[in-house]
Amino acid sequence: MTTLPSYDEIAALPAYAEQSVPTAFEDINGHLNVRHYLGIASEGLDEALLEVGIPQNWVDRGFAIFSAEHHLTYLSELHTGDKVSVRVRLVGRSERAAHVVVYLLDDGHQEISYVMEEIFLHMDMSTRRTSPWPEDVAAKIDAAVAEHEALSFPTTLSGSMALR
Repeated sequence: MTTLPSYDEIAALPAYAEQSVPTAFEDINGHLNVRHYLGIASEGLDEALLEVGIPQNWVDRGFAIFSAEHHLTYLSELHTGDKVSVRVRLVGRSERAAHVVVYLLDDGHQEISYVMEEIFLHMDMSTRRTSPWPEDVAAKIDAAVAEHEALSFPTTLSGSMALR
């Protein structure tokens, strides 16, 4: 993974899925269970995708997003009651896929707790196969990628995945 940006750099991005870690998410080790890091990060990504024209009920219009690949990095523990938020950085887009980095922040301790790098695919649900992005969504993703490329800090990439 490339060098991490600072908490303040990431916190300057729009916040999604802001919440306190509920007791029910705690595991036997006394911290947030691993599955909930992914769940909270995915919830924040879903919220962020609204801004590029991908609603959560997109399947009602015959489209969907399928995750194809993840790289997960756990940096610091989260505990019941910790205040968290998700920040999203779009990295790139191909004809049928997108590359994103999602940061789960521990806002109380001002730390980056978790980083999720993901490749997701645009799906045509009538065929359940990948299909080109609709033009309006592609344009919005491209604009967000350009905006995020202009940020003053480097993108945190695992080096293990890329758009094809």
